[in-house]
Amino acid sequence: MARPVRALIDLAALRHNFKRVSDFAPGLKIMAVIKADGYGHGMLRIAKSLNKADAFAVASIEEGLVLRGAGINKLVYLLTGFHHCDELNDIHKHNLTPVIHSHEQLCQLVKWKKTNETSKELNLWFKIDTGMHRVGFEPDEIAVVLAKIKDIQNVNLSGIISHLANADHPNDDNGQDSKTDQQILLFSQSVKSLSLEKSLANSAGIVAWQKSHFDWLRPGIMLYGSSPVLDKSAADLDLLPVMSLESEIISIKKMRKHETIGYGGDWTCPEDMSVAVVAIGYGDGYPRSAATGTPVAIHDKRTQVLGRVSMDMITIDLRGIEFARIGDPVELWGQNIPIDEIAARCNTIAYELMCQVTPRVPRISSQETS
Repeated sequence: MARPVRALIDLAALRHNFKRVSDFAPGLKIMAVIKADGYGHGMLRIAKSLNKADAFAVASIEEGLVLRGAGINKLVYLLTGFHHCDELNDIHKHNLTPVIHSHEQLCQLVKWKKTNETSKELNLWFKIDTGMHRVGFEPDEIAVVLAKIKDIQNVNLSGIISHLANADHPNDDNGQDSKTDQQILLFSQSVKSLSLEKSLANSAGIVAWQKSHFDWLRPGIMLYGSSPVLDKSAADLDLLPVMSLESEIISIKKMRKHETIGYGGDWTCPEDMSVAVVAIGYGDGYPRSAATGTPVAIHDKRTQVLGRVSMDMITIDLRGIEFARIGDPVELWGQNIPIDEIAARCNTIAYELMCQVTPRVPRISSQETS
């Protein structure tokens, strides 16, 4: 019998969440962010299910080529552009759109064009740094960058992009304009005279910062059913969980008062009680930082993790759940246990939980229909 841990992927919930993006900002184009294997959900599965997306955004050429190899013909944006000049051959051949962010990339682009004479245009966007301070040209460099790109033959610059740093904090202003307000203003002032397509709003911007809504929206985490802002839950925003991480009870033990459980004997039974062992652990991507008290659900009823998470197993509390049996399903997060709640318990974010579910966990999706 196969190991029972599985990640159930609800594609109807995915499409519902995509519609919620349009509800927040009707009429704008949507660039669905599906990098990191679709935030752990399966990039191709997600791409094929979001047929109403205007484009997809990934991190790298490797991800873009996977989409093209699967017959995905929509616009595909490479959010970190390219890392080596040689990548431009495949980017050009497969109609991928790099987002460049540095003068080094501009130099590599010029070098590539000198050795690749072709009449076929290379589509390009570029990024400015309005306050994230990771990558991007400075706003006062825009004119210089535009001039350099204009001098490169058969390169079509069509868009400009930036990224919000604090948009998940809707109340980060402390009585003054917030950092997000400052970023939106700087972006607006920097691009207002440019006849280029513009994109600033990530999931948090879509939900909480209407002034960040330019031509293109870039939803990521909200597509997968996690709240992108700190003051509202996914349920508050009518976002549905796309991934449900589940396993089964593989053992039930009767424990005596004062007996300890698991590595290090970190948890001591306060009374005679029953506990269940569930086939999941950090080898599957369930966080080792999920301490005693982290919720799980059996037959829609909540209980808790007891003791340390090990590589392949966790132990859970069966007090008050006398009906539990070996083989019963256990939800780690999903319909009954919001992933954002588990993330908060583990001092992390839902992004990490989704992405760290390991390859040995099969993803089982609902019917892939439009």
